[in-house]
Amino acid sequence: MPATTTLPTRLASELSSIVGPENLLAHRDERLVYECDGFVIEKNVPDLVVFPTSTEQVVGVVKACGRAGVPFVPRGAGTSLAGGTLAVGGGVMICLTRMKRILEVNARDRYAVVEPGVVNVWLTRALAGSGFHYAPDPSSQGACTIGGNVATNSGGPHTLKYGVTVNHVLGVELVLPDGSVVQAGGPEEDHPGYDLTGLIVGHEGTFGIVTKVTVDLTRDPEAGRTFLGVFETVEAATEAVSGIIAAGIVPAALEMLDNPMIRAVEAAFRFGFPTEAGAVLIIETDGLDAGLEREAQSIASIVRSNGGSVAKAITWRTRKEPEYMAIWKARKSAFGAIGRLSPTFCTQDGVVPRTKLPHILRFITAVGERHDIRIANVFHAGDGNIHPILLFDERDPDQVRRVLEASHEILEECINVGGSVTGEHGIGVEKMSFMPRLFSPADLAAMVALRTAFNPAGLCSPDKMIPGGAGCIERKSPGHKASA
Repeated sequence: MPATTTLPTRLASELSSIVGPENLLAHRDERLVYECDGFVIEKNVPDLVVFPTSTEQVVGVVKACGRAGVPFVPRGAGTSLAGGTLAVGGGVMICLTRMKRILEVNARDRYAVVEPGVVNVWLTRALAGSGFHYAPDPSSQGACTIGGNVATNSGGPHTLKYGVTVNHVLGVELVLPDGSVVQAGGPEEDHPGYDLTGLIVGHEGTFGIVTKVTVDLTRDPEAGRTFLGVFETVEAATEAVSGIIAAGIVPAALEMLDNPMIRAVEAAFRFGFPTEAGAVLIIETDGLDAGLEREAQSIASIVRSNGGSVAKAITWRTRKEPEYMAIWKARKSAFGAIGRLSPTFCTQDGVVPRTKLPHILRFITAVGERHDIRIANVFHAGDGNIHPILLFDERDPDQVRRVLEASHEILEECINVGGSVTGEHGIGVEKMSFMPRLFSPADLAAMVALRTAFNPAGLCSPDKMIPGGAGCIERKSPGHKASA
């Protein structure tokens, strides 16, 4: 476990005066809840947890930490799956969940302004009936915050057609690590100057703390079709995925679940998934009603030509129709359903070319057998973003070791076939060792220089994303002491 930081005795009192005593956690039993995020393998308890409720309070906290030389890390809902919000070395955790206001919705100009603690689905609900929606919808949509989505450039089931978070963020307000506040982008399209917004989205908290987000709103589709394609094997399902894309069809979503995942989801939600199937595809197409029937027939034909069958075909006018909502509830709650199978799980986030999906899934099966680890798969098949879920018991050190080895092998193979180690979960602390496999020393040195321009003292989210010494440039780390 990482060492903790020596905090000046007056810092807790100073932070309490900034945010109020009701917005500060100092007792260890309270702070223990924040020892990790969704990546449970690495843990460390922050020395203090604060809950600012305004940009001004964030500025005050950041400046106080800077004066004391204490590292700090921003956190949203803690749904990060790569250790992005781990308090490496201790320090102050700045939890943004109480900054949860939707500040403005402008349907005429198609944008909204929200605070970082707004849960993704809250904005969706606030826009109901307006004719618009916020397109990014991560699977953890009911829990994850928009600030966290910005930090990792989150994806989700509908990114195949609509794009990831960066494609829908127009601007951000950012508190830099020295406490200054800057605005990047804004409500207008094509903001002049350098695209700092695009740079900040995906920074994983290493540039500063986002305190406001201006997002683009997407017009609701006129209608849609959602299918459940059933296949005997994973290989047949992946061939259907390639066939749909090769036909020039760009579905709104194209998701795959393998048999272990089907069984877990069906046990939890009773949607009617066929538990003997080797794999199912959730295929969605949307847009103008006039062209959807022909597209639907093409998709059904491709499914059947690859040995599959269409078990359900839902025609919808809005995304509020019960059967539509049920199928997506089952898909988006898939990770929660895994709790029926195992006390702990580790979700990976590799990306491979679509044509390599059959290979990587066979490889994942072999890795599971070799390390005696059960692995379930649910993922964004349309863009090759895989999510193998490794099941284990974190109380057993040998299982932890085997899960880490299996995860490493899977991500290495993603690189070997021309892919990447993350599509939406980020690098965090989990995947830093892969960065030199993906980038040259010169590339990493440029990243370090960029991070240093925003975060020169290295106090903001230290020891994240880029390995220490990357590109032969050592980052200055805050002083650490042995853990008590």
